[in-house]
This record gives sequence, structure tokens and C-alpha cells, in this order.
Amino acid sequence: MRDNANHTPESLPPGPGVGYKPQHYSDILADPGPVRWLEIHAENYMGDGGRPLAQLRHLSERFPISVHGVGLSIGGEGRLDPEHLARLAHLVGWLRPASFSEHLAWSTHEGAFLNDLLPLPYTRATLARVCDHIDELQEAIGRRMLLENPSTYLAFAESEMSETDFLREVARRTGCGLLLDVNNVFVSATNQQTDPRACIDDFPIGAVGEIHLGGYDEDADDEGAPLLIDSHGREIADPVWALLDHTLARSGPLPVLIEWDNDVPEWPVLAGEAARAAKHLEKVAA
Repeated sequence: MRDNANHTPESLPPGPGVGYKPQHYSDILADPGPVRWLEIHAENYMGDGGRPLAQLRHLSERFPISVHGVGLSIGGEGRLDPEHLARLAHLVGWLRPASFSEHLAWSTHEGAFLNDLLPLPYTRATLARVCDHIDELQEAIGRRMLLENPSTYLAFAESEMSETDFLREVARRTGCGLLLDVNNVFVSATNQQTDPRACIDDFPIGAVGEIHLGGYDEDADDEGAPLLIDSHGREIADPVWALLDHTLARSGPLPVLIEWDNDVPEWPVLAGEAARAAKHLEKVAA
């Protein structure tokens, strides 16, 4: 294992959080309901000032903040973008968030940025590249990161290990933590016709520092089989809540985020999803 003793561990409270949207700013301050922490997307707050940063500073005085990156391309073949990494380190430096996370995915190619989080084959070469990038990232931001499992729509024939074994080895080599997106597990298992509970049972749960929940859209592939799209644009489906219960039975209470990034509803709807997460957490705590 590489030396990450100087990294600050995550310290989000084991309760519900939501992805922060500026239209909810006043509502959150007036009545946050069950929400105990907030998540932001790093790339939205890398500017030099203005209302977004002023509001974020104010919110950070009342709530623990989780910073979630979407543009580092940790799985990309090239090196991490040094300018992007520097801007991220600056944000983490002044905000001092409770947690930082990124995706096990790639989104860049030969200097071009692709507006998507693309999957990776689970090979030894991919493993070495991802670990090198995580080492560089953790050194730059001076703290332990969480790596999120992806939603997938196909499997690579050249993969040499399972996703859970890949994540387990990444965490072992780099000392990073893991972000377990339960909705992504359900989406991937449905699309690949595997058992989502078996994935949770094999997940390296001891490394998990945060859980994500989100909504999916239903479609069908060319052969009529179910195809789920990780859309983050609607309420969380009942099978995902059930899978959360199965997860919490293994892990115990953890920080649980409600992700709703598209067709964002009014605050009472989002707070209601957070309240439902709080009930699931209370049940496992009891």
C-alpha cells in the first residue's frame, strides 16, 4: 500500500444529504428538514468569485460539504490535466470539504473532453493507470478520496477481473475509499442480467465512506430486454430503496446522498426523498 498518512479522512455525518442546486439556496437555509450535508460538483465552483462561491461559503458554515468531481477522467489513458487538478486543489484548499469523490470512468481523449462518464475494461493495465492517477490526485489535494463505482450498459470481453475485485485492489494499493452508488449497482446488474444483491455482498464495504442514490429511466434494448439509464432525473425507484436496505444491513449507517441533477424538482420533493433515506437509516440503526 502506498503511503497516504498525510491525507485527511472523510467526515460526513451518517445521515441524508442532497446534491445542492442554487435554486434551493433560500429553502435550504429556511428549512433543511432532515438534510445533514450537501454535495456540490467541483467543476461548478472552480471560478474566482461571484454569487455561486459566496453562497457556497455561507452554506459551508452550516453544513458539511462533499465535493464530487465529474471531469478528472481518472480512467483516461493520458495524464491528469494539470490545470484542472490545480483548480480542484485550490477549491479543496479554501473550502476544506468533509469529503472528495470522483468516478471510475474516463472522459478525455487526446486533449478533447467528452461530456460523458465512460466505462473501463477491468484489466491489470487499467488498474495500474487508475492507481497512478489516484496517487497523483490524493497528493495534490492532500486527502483521501472516494472512488465511485460506475453505471454500465455493457461488459468488456477483455476484462480480467470483476468490478468489485478491481475496486478492492484499487483501494488496497492507493489507500483511497470508495463511494458506493447503489442505483448504479442496480442499473448495471439489470442491464447485464446479474444479481445486484450479489454485487453488494461482494463489495468491499469496509472501504465505503458514502452512498449515492438516484433515479433511472426505463427503456429496452434492440432485443426487447430491459435497459435502465442512470438519468438522475426522477425519484428513486422502490427496488433501489430495497437494495439500500440490503446494503445498510452490511455496512451500518453511512452518509446517503440523494442525486437529482436533471428535471430538478422543487425543494419539498427533494427534501421528501431525503426524509425517506433518513427513515431507512433509522431502521438499520435501530
